[in-house]
Amino acid sequence: MQAILGDREGSALAPRMDGIDWVSVCADLDAYGRAILPGLINAPACLDMAASYGDASLYRSRVVMARHGFGRGEYQYFRYPLPALVQRLRSAFYPRLAPLANDWNARMGIDVRYPDTHADFLTRCHDAGQTRPTPLLLQYGAGDYNCLHQDLYGEHVFPLQVAILLSEPGRDFTGGEFVLTEQRPRMQSRADVVPLRQGDAVIFAVNQRPVAGSRGSYRVTMRHGVSRLHSGRRHTLGIIFHDAR
Repeated sequence: MQAILGDREGSALAPRMDGIDWVSVCADLDAYGRAILPGLINAPACLDMAASYGDASLYRSRVVMARHGFGRGEYQYFRYPLPALVQRLRSAFYPRLAPLANDWNARMGIDVRYPDTHADFLTRCHDAGQTRPTPLLLQYGAGDYNCLHQDLYGEHVFPLQVAILLSEPGRDFTGGEFVLTEQRPRMQSRADVVPLRQGDAVIFAVNQRPVAGSRGSYRVTMRHGVSRLHSGRRHTLGIIFHDAR
């Protein structure tokens, strides 16, 4: 299965990433804390990735959400070496997002800066004992949902992550919308339901992001989750750039 996951998308991924208007992507991330990349992954590769959920050799651990109060459904963390497509996505996204991550930290008064390459950032994580890979595959059935949460796995956290919907809404499942909330200082939380089709990616803030105010930038806290599925089955690929303890 690991070879199949890399073959269908590998040659097309680089030009597809190069063709994205990253200025507009960063503008959306600044304005809303998320940006959608339509049709990043083609349907055959989505089906291959979703089918790989049953291949235990690809994964280091499985989490049943109800056992931990996370919601309902389950997910599995990939083991190293990552499937080829997952590795390519991780390596291709990171250098395009690192400049924005550094800008966000500067605007929030955070001293941490991120290196140019993902390999260098992983070295930083591994030197601090964060050695376990965090990309994951999520599976939901009817009645399942994912509580609002943040994917924070240690001291070193990259402030952006990516989710790619592998199933087609209305055909494979109903309900199950991707949801973001934004907690603004001294205000009630604001929800954002993000419309995704099969193969679409959404880049979003992991924890906090800066928002321009009358006295400079202030921090808002982001959380994400998935609303309850009404029917069918939904698979999502999650690309997280920091590793875990």
